[in-house]
Amino acid sequence: MLHFTLRQLQVFEKVASHLNYSRAAEELYLSQPAVSMQIKQIEGHIGLPLFEQMGKKIFLTDAGRELFPYARNIAQQLDELESVFDEMKGLGRGRLTLSVVNTANYFTPQLLAKFCQRHPNINVNLHVANRDAVLKQLADNCTDMAITGQPPKDLDLSAESFLDNPLVVIASPAHPLAALTHIKFTQLARETFLSREIGSGTRSAMERVFAKHGVQPRISMEMETNEAIKQAVQAGMGLGILSLHSIELELETRRLVVLDVEHFPLMRHWFVAHRNNKRLSTAASAFKEFLLHEVANCL
Repeated sequence: MLHFTLRQLQVFEKVASHLNYSRAAEELYLSQPAVSMQIKQIEGHIGLPLFEQMGKKIFLTDAGRELFPYARNIAQQLDELESVFDEMKGLGRGRLTLSVVNTANYFTPQLLAKFCQRHPNINVNLHVANRDAVLKQLADNCTDMAITGQPPKDLDLSAESFLDNPLVVIASPAHPLAALTHIKFTQLARETFLSREIGSGTRSAMERVFAKHGVQPRISMEMETNEAIKQAVQAGMGLGILSLHSIELELETRRLVVLDVEHFPLMRHWFVAHRNNKRLSTAASAFKEFLLHEVANCL
């Protein structure tokens, strides 16, 4: 018979999720030796190693891979139970786990600030990642809800739009196209672009609009952050396509300009999404209602 505790399962689930003892210790507010001790104890109860180390990295063993889905399921059920009790107590307290794509993080803090002013006792856990990672967190039920572009229709998600997300072509003020108006889309075929990585929502939208008009973009460099693209465009390395929400400061200071290109802005939308069968806590339900009905007054 297995005799490990719920706490030991919780520690294992965190280490297995991150494959990193230090990050697990930070999330659990434990020391790294304490985390290591809990793992050794659960391995002792099972009689099998759960992790193996290769160089500086750790990996799940076969036994660890078997235990991981059980531990994750138990952790999620405990979170749901806690949410049920929080719901019974009302919005006096509670917890919200929110995942957002990188670009949405330019405005999400403003929304959370307004929401938390109204509900100061709600604890918010915010995760920022690219689109693929956020969708995986939704699929794995690791987050209450997410702010993202329109998710794929084949995922079992409830998704509602709450805010426009215009994508624009940006350039350095010194770029030759910056002085022009009514730029033809075909003129972009001669330009060099700095692009987000494959898997980001902005990259996917860029590829779709170019394909629609039969133009092959010349992508000279891929970058994992909007900030890197903005810096490269400012330096004159090429053009970029980014959300208007991500360049407000640069437009105000004239470090970047928006080009007047036909078929742009490319209008997309921000969605709040969660699993269809997800039982939302009172805190999560309140935040969703806040996004759907009051966001226009906060930005």
